[in-house]
Amino acid sequence: MSQRRLLVMKTGTTLDGIRQSRGDFERWIIDGLGVPDEDVDVLDVQLESQLPPPEEPLGVVVTGSSAMVSECEAWSERSAQWLAAAVRAETPVLGICYGHQLLAHGLGGRVGPNPRGRQIGTVNVALVAGANGDALLGSLPESFPMHASHVESVLELPPGAELLATTLGDPHHAFRVARRAWGVQFHPEFDADIMRGYLEARRNVIGAEGLDPDALLGAVSEAPHGSALLRRFAELVAD
Repeated sequence: MSQRRLLVMKTGTTLDGIRQSRGDFERWIIDGLGVPDEDVDVLDVQLESQLPPPEEPLGVVVTGSSAMVSECEAWSERSAQWLAAAVRAETPVLGICYGHQLLAHGLGGRVGPNPRGRQIGTVNVALVAGANGDALLGSLPESFPMHASHVESVLELPPGAELLATTLGDPHHAFRVARRAWGVQFHPEFDADIMRGYLEARRNVIGAEGLDPDALLGAVSEAPHGSALLRRFAELVAD
């Protein structure tokens, strides 16, 4: 029997300038997980329609994307249905940003434009009461910095989901559903330089929306708990 492998479900790519110098989402995620490249499959679901049986991967990490879950593109809807089947099969899942929203959508939650507007930069994430018992986020401090960049949010959690964390701009910033499936709106794979790259690239649109790009750039800090969270997910998958 062949060894089961982790699957990175690639739902989009980072900005061109960042990708040329730093690689793409899957590179940062694999590095954060701390697992060898040969133990991971990367599947670009915008290009490949054939997904493995949902019980086959050892675990699944779903990347971010510049697409919008609420637009219900065919590849996205197909991926959402597959994620719901993976949860039913008890395959460990970690959805990041778009992946967080896609997981919620596939399980019956509601995703749409964040009524509080764009959230971008280093944000303070606060665990909710009771989250300290969670297998993935429970070892993190009660509040911690993470990097975020999104205009859509999970507006309603899926039935049966447990809220784990909030931010000032997003009350549903992390959740768990079933025993081994998590969605996090923040980007645990980003470092401070990547976050600054997003802010610089989107300086004009940020300003046009009434945000202060210079203040946001000045507030960027490292977010070391991101890599700790990814390593913890890898440990949970291995167990």
